[in-house]
Amino acid sequence: MSFGGGELSAALGQAIAEALGARVTQSGYLSGGDINIALRCTLDDGRLVFLKTNNSAPKGMFHAEALGLEWLREAQTLQIPEVLAVSTPSDPEQFLVLELLESGRRRADFDEVLGRGLAALHRSLPAEVRFGLDHDNYIGRLPQGNNPGEAAATDWATFYVEQRLEPQLKLAQNSGLASSKLRHGFSKLLPKVADLVGDAEPASRLHGDLWGGNLHTSPSGEPVLIDPAAYAGHREMDLAMMRLFGGFGEGVFAAYEEAHPLSAGSRERLPLYQLYPLMVHVNLFGGSYVSSVEQQLKRLL
Repeated sequence: MSFGGGELSAALGQAIAEALGARVTQSGYLSGGDINIALRCTLDDGRLVFLKTNNSAPKGMFHAEALGLEWLREAQTLQIPEVLAVSTPSDPEQFLVLELLESGRRRADFDEVLGRGLAALHRSLPAEVRFGLDHDNYIGRLPQGNNPGEAAATDWATFYVEQRLEPQLKLAQNSGLASSKLRHGFSKLLPKVADLVGDAEPASRLHGDLWGGNLHTSPSGEPVLIDPAAYAGHREMDLAMMRLFGGFGEGVFAAYEEAHPLSAGSRERLPLYQLYPLMVHVNLFGGSYVSSVEQQLKRLL
């Protein structure tokens, strides 16, 4: 069951066959991602599918990703891959099978379609929806809590501190990755977050991990969002991550702003909302990301 260097174990092949009702006859590695194995698979019924697998991943990681993809698809705005099969948290073989969207050439108005589509995605929740989600999930391989207490569910500043910043800070401290400068910066910042988050807004449907590597181009040239860490939160979280790691043209942000204008001070809030993905990178990769967090904290204090 292989081509192009990709090989499935007998146990994984059997699990996928039972889930899809078709056997994998060929598989080959796909580039991209640094946590999971990605494969392009041919089934014996002629279908081509995308497979992610990683038996060392946290149990339930792929199941949570599948739920996030379906939650984003509910909005019917930007294109999101269809989930074809996913393992349960208790399965010995951990996998996620999606429709295969071959990479195409971007259409001329790609940036505008992405910006307007993201604005529509963010506006797709009913006004009464609270912050969080009905299940916890992961960002990368790190746990991401989405079931806050009453105060955090209705107050964005509380949610951001209790569900995003503090868990990452605690993880970094426990792992010995948090420098004294970083710890001191957070001790000064956290009490001030409520004054820095900007105007109150309803919860937005967020991708949650929107860097350039999680943007794909469909065969027809349209933007596709993949690998979410989805939840209902402040829309500037997605936009801040997009600016943090690059990969998005200014036309995307211009189209977004035209469709769904940001409140005053959004540029000044970028360092605040980039703290979470930077702390995730501290806990995943360490190294220079510690100094990046220290620099962001200095801008905010």
